[in-house]
Amino acid sequence: MPIRRRARHGSEDAATLVRRLGKLLDELRLTEAEVTVGDMRVRVQRAAPAVAAAAAPAAAGLPDPVVIVERPGNMVTVEAPMVGTFYRASSPTAEPYVREGDVVKEGQIVCIIEAMKLMNEIEAKVAGRVAKILVENGQPVEYGQALFLIEPSR
Repeated sequence: MPIRRRARHGSEDAATLVRRLGKLLDELRLTEAEVTVGDMRVRVQRAAPAVAAAAAPAAAGLPDPVVIVERPGNMVTVEAPMVGTFYRASSPTAEPYVREGDVVKEGQIVCIIEAMKLMNEIEAKVAGRVAKILVENGQPVEYGQALFLIEPSR
């Protein structure tokens, strides 16, 4: 489960935040940490260890973190309205509802969240272009977690 905290100091730059989050990952043995400062979001996450690496002794260390820095600007966030499992398509063999770069209409289905064996269709809040898909297919999501960034039409 990711840790999300808003930074108290608006003057920190991305490099400083990355160093602090990397240290936090090491100290607490976390796989992911995220901080939002103004319109900048910095998320540091460790890649999942390979099966061979998982069998190696713990002294081998953790994998290097992946750093994601986003400046959404005027982006609209589509958030999970419930806890469940995120799916980009209606079935494993179907095409995804949307891809990054696709233009969507307000109310268009962009994904499904499965909760308690019920498939809940999630719709776009605004018309625009899908700028970023923030969740991997089949990943568990939390209430309020950001799923998509949509750049609204003008």
